[in-house]
Amino acid sequence: LKLLALTSFFGGGLGTLNGWLLSNCDFKFRRALRICQLIPLAAPAYLITAVLQDLGSIFGYQITGLWWGVLILSISTYPYVFILANESFNKFGVNQINASRGLGVGPWRSFFKVALPMAMPALITGISLMCMEVMNELGTFALLNIPSISTGIAENWIIEGNPKSAIGLSLIALLIIFTLIIFEKFSRRKSKRWSDNPASQDSQGWKLNKFRAFLAIIFSLFPPIFSFGIPCFWVLLNIDQIQKGLSEELITLLLRTISLGFITALITMIFALVLSLANRANKSLLLNLTSKLAGIGYAIPGTVLALSLISISSSKFNFIAICLLIWGYLVRFLTISKGSIDSSLERISPSLDEAALGLGENWIGTIKRIHLPLLQGPIFVGSLLVFVDTIKELPITFLLRPFDFDTLSVRIYQYAGDERMVEAILPAIFIMALGLIASITLIPSLEKKN
Repeated sequence: LKLLALTSFFGGGLGTLNGWLLSNCDFKFRRALRICQLIPLAAPAYLITAVLQDLGSIFGYQITGLWWGVLILSISTYPYVFILANESFNKFGVNQINASRGLGVGPWRSFFKVALPMAMPALITGISLMCMEVMNELGTFALLNIPSISTGIAENWIIEGNPKSAIGLSLIALLIIFTLIIFEKFSRRKSKRWSDNPASQDSQGWKLNKFRAFLAIIFSLFPPIFSFGIPCFWVLLNIDQIQKGLSEELITLLLRTISLGFITALITMIFALVLSLANRANKSLLLNLTSKLAGIGYAIPGTVLALSLISISSSKFNFIAICLLIWGYLVRFLTISKGSIDSSLERISPSLDEAALGLGENWIGTIKRIHLPLLQGPIFVGSLLVFVDTIKELPITFLLRPFDFDTLSVRIYQYAGDERMVEAILPAIFIMALGLIASITLIPSLEKKN
């Protein structure tokens, strides 16, 4: 709980302030810096932790303890707050902010008196997502020797063989997660604000010059440099050792990881399309409830999901274990693909469906001729995000994988634990490159005004 509170404070504050600076202040390189705020999504927290510990061993500094965990997790999860804060500051309160400028109110007073209260629902949602990601983390806690529920579940079940304690910790984790969900819903309802003509005009922006502009650039540059620049520096520092990780086993790990990502993305998108389109065609209570339940999997920590399936995954048949592994991915990442489809379906007018049905087309034909062509972009983006998240996922993979069925994420974690990070250079490069591609797909969300 202490880690959740500290990460929420520092990560939430960082995302909020960067969202304000890059939305309502005008200084050099602002647009490029706004895009750079997505870079921390490219490198998972356990990879940053492993890299920092290896660099610490090179330069004689020990990286361990609670505060390093707070720093790493705040940087790696704060984009959730930044994306929602940026959208809120861009779309809502523009008229009010411009009016406050006309009355001579400065930027920081406008921020605290006008923008922050109106953005509070979005900020609460972003901080809740941060906390859910922290609850899901396993590798960072284990490498930094920080006691946590995730590491407790893994140690009690796998190392100590004590399933009762693991189940008890899982119930505590679920209680915390559902408390976060209820708090987020209640807070958004209590702090609801209305804004006239959202995004009707752009904020004029406060001009920052000289020293203030320099401070804003440094503040905005710190997260991407920390999360992506440091791993890149580590790769360059060890570039002469890169051949040590090149082997036939690496090719096997790469193909296995890519295959799991593709299969999971395909199955998850099929389930998302079926649920979303069925819910659009039939507004029954049962379908609506099923659709909502299918969307809460991302909130459940990977260790808890793995624990619910791990007793079955002890089967001697690898095929069954692999199917359960993919099922765990499906439950966790269905929210991502379903959210992409649902948000796009909301923009397709029901009158198009009615016109097609009125012209004699059946529902299957309507889906084939209208919905699927209009959903090509969201299907691609949702599938790509699921593919990359599957490749980066550690808790579910580590706990549910069959014997001798490692992936790139698991191998990086194992190399870090064995202090053999030189052999993890190529897996790390591959994961960061894919994460960067996924981050690039989110750039349009920062540029949209309507």
